[in-house]
Amino acid sequence: MSEIIDTQDPKVEITVKNFGPIAEANIDLRPLTVFVGPSNTGKTYFATLVYALHGTFDGLYHSGVLSPFKFRVMDILSELLTGVTTPKEEIQEILDKLDMDEKPFRLSDLPEEIRLKLGTIIKNADLFREELQDELRNCFNLNSISQLMRLTGKQRNETTVLLSISEKDQEYLNISMQVSESGVNLNNLTSLDSSSDDDMVLLPNEWSAAGRLLDNMVSIRSFSCPARHSRYYLPSARSGIMQSNRIIATSLVKQATQTGVKHSSQFPTMPGVIADLMEKIILYEENRKFEFDEKIKYLAETLESDVLDGKILLKSTPSGYPDFYYRPQGIEEDIHLSQVSSMVSELAPLVLYLRSLVNSGDTLIIDEPEAHLHPGAQADMAVILARLVRRGVKVIITTHSDWLLQEIGNLVLEGLLEEDIDEPASWLLPEEVGVWHFQKDEPVKEIPFKPREGISPEDYEDVAEGLYNRSVNLQQRFEKKKGEDERESS
Repeated sequence: MSEIIDTQDPKVEITVKNFGPIAEANIDLRPLTVFVGPSNTGKTYFATLVYALHGTFDGLYHSGVLSPFKFRVMDILSELLTGVTTPKEEIQEILDKLDMDEKPFRLSDLPEEIRLKLGTIIKNADLFREELQDELRNCFNLNSISQLMRLTGKQRNETTVLLSISEKDQEYLNISMQVSESGVNLNNLTSLDSSSDDDMVLLPNEWSAAGRLLDNMVSIRSFSCPARHSRYYLPSARSGIMQSNRIIATSLVKQATQTGVKHSSQFPTMPGVIADLMEKIILYEENRKFEFDEKIKYLAETLESDVLDGKILLKSTPSGYPDFYYRPQGIEEDIHLSQVSSMVSELAPLVLYLRSLVNSGDTLIIDEPEAHLHPGAQADMAVILARLVRRGVKVIITTHSDWLLQEIGNLVLEGLLEEDIDEPASWLLPEEVGVWHFQKDEPVKEIPFKPREGISPEDYEDVAEGLYNRSVNLQQRFEKKKGEDERESS
């Protein structure tokens, strides 16, 4: 098969109970994760949770998940070690040991003064809890974190969220969060007690916890490598945001002045996923990737040529914010996005993200990628998503599209064929795809891939069967009435 980027990552598993509209779910994220089911069953809610957790635990899904954490621990330790009496040679030995892959690091390897300092910081789990709470409030646009709790009857049931990351029977991270009316509790956080046995082993999950807490403590954000392993969310509101981009940018300029601030003491807020999209569009620049992936940029061009039949153009404005236009193929005229079809404005942010933002190792979440697309274009979208997976992008989508699911099933079947496939690669393997069925008041269940049926939710089959039976019944009634009318007329 053609050259691809390895998609095998540590297993990331998220379990929730009484989480918003979700009664219960236990989902492990795959290179391509698909959420299907009726509206208002929690698909977007769970996708937003993934986005929030990714924002709290940087680099959660990329290949070699320990690397940035170890990198952060080493650099922050260097900062913390400034001014201590430990010889520099001994400090360098410590950092070298932390940098060894698949090797445990014993607490006794740290000098006592460093062990005391590190243990004191890691004991402060409030930093973890506060950052997670802030991220959840921001992403879900909540006044209180208790609003995440599921309402049953007249009572709110306590919400539980479990996050686990493991690989080859080695657990790297295990966090448990309980949300109640009284607040948020976090369990299973690693705690390094400086009075512990000197032979205590500092395993990889403890590097992760140490790195994150130390990161908060010294406010060093550059070590999380956001340019290499970022998160992106395209919410269902993206079409309206693109069409009103110019108005939003103008409003921001006005609010930056004292005149704008004077007349509004309090502004309404919006979900963080929408605000993040607005920020990225308003501050958008071409070709600013940390490690530029030409093949992902080529996917943006493919999306323009095969689906949009035109190009998305970026133009500068006097305000300094960019403005966006659409140029149809074969026409030398640019149309502002406020005047284009919903399909164009719906896909424009995805084109821009693939052109200059999304890179290998990143996580891309898309609410209903099929929105406003013709069935043929929905099948084309499935191919684009599969090609992103082949480039090492972690893709999560919510969908109601049977066409999209059918083509994903075809791509999985294609991946099972033992033959060379030309570039660009768009095949998938069964283990790379997880399709999860959300239903009201029921646990979320995985829909398995079947070579003959592909990926077929039961409720889709029920709808198809119901429509068919209704059609047959109406046709029979029509033929009967037609016969009666003919007999009466004769």
